[in-house]
Amino acid sequence: MYLGKVTGYVVSTQKHVAYNNKKIMTVRPMQPDGTETAKTMVAVDTIGAGIGDQVLVASEGRSATEILKLDKRMPLRSVIVAIVDEIQY
Repeated sequence: MYLGKVTGYVVSTQKHVAYNNKKIMTVRPMQPDGTETAKTMVAVDTIGAGIGDQVLVASEGRSATEILKLDKRMPLRSVIVAIVDEIQY
């Protein structure tokens, strides 16, 4: 999992069936202090996140397909699973 900031939307008229009826967002990974750490990634939104929201993203392995209850062969890698209200450390 990683912490990130939603930076935009992905719009596509032609897509794999795994993405049908799903909102696809661009997310920039970041450190808890707000420092951006890597290049922008793409994630399926499951909770209604919007641009500018800090989010928690489940990624790598099968976690995305398990969260969405999809066939394990579907091409999904990252899923937004939470909107972060506050970080305490």
